[in-house]
Amino acid sequence: MIKNASRSSLVDAAAAAMTAEISGGNWPLGQRIPIEPKLAELLQVSRGTVREAVKMLATQGMLEVRQGSGTYVRAVADAAAGMLKAKRAGIRDQFEVRYALEVQAARLAAVRHDKKSLAHLQTLADARGSYDETDDAARAAFIARDLDFHKGLIALSGNVALSEIYQFFSASVKETIASTLKNELPEPDQAAHQRIVDAVASGNPDHAAAAMHAFMTPILDELDRLLASPTPSEPRSQPGQ
Repeated sequence: MIKNASRSSLVDAAAAAMTAEISGGNWPLGQRIPIEPKLAELLQVSRGTVREAVKMLATQGMLEVRQGSGTYVRAVADAAAGMLKAKRAGIRDQFEVRYALEVQAARLAAVRHDKKSLAHLQTLADARGSYDETDDAARAAFIARDLDFHKGLIALSGNVALSEIYQFFSASVKETIASTLKNELPEPDQAAHQRIVDAVASGNPDHAAAAMHAFMTPILDELDRLLASPTPSEPRSQPGQ
């Protein structure tokens, strides 16, 4: 039974209950699931909620609706979950490249910057601001400001080849920045960016590298945690396995 909740929560709960029936083997692959009125009675929700839940699972590839025949189990796992895991793996690869480039850039910037270039990096950090917007245009503007800051750090390295590589990689950097704005990965705040500026200003390359390491590590750690979590098609290993 699903208790009273908001409309969207009821649909999610109904879909989760139906997924449990599939993954638990109660509705085998290829079998027709109970008809809509029976599902509404089983889950104690409205037929409209059942309809939306079925539509959700059909979009994910778990169910197939056949007009005039019924709804059938098409897959025993959420295909979208596997796709999400693959995307997370790709994002982690991109973050690893960012880590390598920006840690080295921070090291070089600490020993090669001058007052003018450091002041410019501080200006970029201040202009970045905080992400508290919700519309797409404001979000895109924030990503651009954040990218400008990181490009500024790369420029301070004084390494032309590193700057060219980073410019070539900038589309991927934008994607990594965007990924931290979806509440799935930790977004480094303004203070974290300021610590990078301060570490570069110290003139100590080890301090600068450590600041960038501290900046990137929580994101990489969270990606590792998410990638280690099993999808519905990947049950957790039992002790001794």
